[in-house]
Amino acid sequence: MSATVPENTASPAGAPRSPQLFLTPDPSLGRLSGGRTLLGGSPYRVLRLTETGARLVEGWLEGQAVAERPGQRRLAEQLINAGMAHPRYAAGPFTAADVTAVVPVRDHPEVSGALGSLAHLAAVVVVDDGSAVPLPGAALRHPAPRGPAAARNSGWRLAGTELVAFLDADVAVQPGWLEALLPHFADPQVAAVAPRVRSRPGTSVLERYEQERSPLDLGPLPCVVRPGSRVSYVPTAALVVRVSALRELGGFDETLRYGEDVDLVWRLAGQGSLVRYEPASEVRHAPRSRWSAWARQRFDYGTSAAPLALRHGTAAAPLRVSPWTLACWAAVAAGRPAAAAGTALITASLLPRKLHPVGVPAQEAVALALRGHWGAGRMFADAVTRSWWPVAVPALAASRNGRLLLAAAWGRHLADWHTRRPPLALPQWFAARVGDDLAYGAGVWWGALRHRTLAPLRPDTSDWPGRDGVRRV
Repeated sequence: MSATVPENTASPAGAPRSPQLFLTPDPSLGRLSGGRTLLGGSPYRVLRLTETGARLVEGWLEGQAVAERPGQRRLAEQLINAGMAHPRYAAGPFTAADVTAVVPVRDHPEVSGALGSLAHLAAVVVVDDGSAVPLPGAALRHPAPRGPAAARNSGWRLAGTELVAFLDADVAVQPGWLEALLPHFADPQVAAVAPRVRSRPGTSVLERYEQERSPLDLGPLPCVVRPGSRVSYVPTAALVVRVSALRELGGFDETLRYGEDVDLVWRLAGQGSLVRYEPASEVRHAPRSRWSAWARQRFDYGTSAAPLALRHGTAAAPLRVSPWTLACWAAVAAGRPAAAAGTALITASLLPRKLHPVGVPAQEAVALALRGHWGAGRMFADAVTRSWWPVAVPALAASRNGRLLLAAAWGRHLADWHTRRPPLALPQWFAARVGDDLAYGAGVWWGALRHRTLAPLRPDTSDWPGRDGVRRV
């Protein structure tokens, strides 16, 4: 659809001026038809602009500030909410004096040494969640362990500031970490902002692996956080949240032992609030010290898939593809490459007709469709060797064609090693990646059995983000 920009420019009399807003393009952003057609974002979509809108976007991408005109702000918000561009504010309404840190602790007595880096905040609330030896100086103590969700709820309810920063006891904040997050709260729709959580450096094989593949590290690119996006969740190992948003939702769900942070983020997104991931801010998290503890962590994370699926439906699906793409890769798995290629080509040939009215050339539309099918292959490989492996691996191993598919699926770990060049030998990297998948998948199945549901195992084949992998706004 076309995005129009009203010419009325006046702000309401007496209205406070918003901080200056600048836009940074997402790496996925593509521009066609003289800038009138935009492609990209997360999930991928198409936006058709008027000529006026195209000129404005071109100026913003060249560094001009977004004017305080209502029409321009609405267009900028469309780009931001679509993930096609990311906001930068010249200033923000909050400082460190508006933030209370909430640190849940259980049997972690050395936490007091890390609190000095938080002295610039308004307050630090340490919640002792039933430690065997009571923690001196804790603002509140639970007589018995109640879990991280309950500890965080107890902490934020003591805050007297507009924002709270949830931090794990073993997180070390980096200089400037908060200054990169707070400007995002200039947008009243933003309810929470997360930094990048990287593993602390180390020399052991496990520590070097965690530096590359920590489940808390969500990568170097900023994003709007929501189901189906490039970043679909953020951990509360480090997360800044508006207290008003927590109060409206009732805080964390204390019945969840794992995945309570994912549940909170998805509930915020479900009510129309924005959660942003801002990797310009970094904190460091201590990795597990033993492989057994590392495997248990991955298993525990997997067990959260079932309760999350029961609460949020297809948001927790292990695979999100269109029915056409599912048919294409099912044909590959069945040993029918000709049928798979035919399905892919037929769907690719249908897309140009759909995208021609919004200015996408036929060649680009076909390329989009084929890239979508190919990208789905990676997602299938992830699902087969991770969430589905207890059933999928034995089933595929029973046939020659299936074994070839398994080899290709596990081969992605070898390709990642070649691309990343991590500080591990190839056999170490491969063994850790496979073990990572096995531990997580076992947790998914254990959680599904406990909750008597197949919800976390079912793929999402609904028409979202679109049968052709393109979504219009």
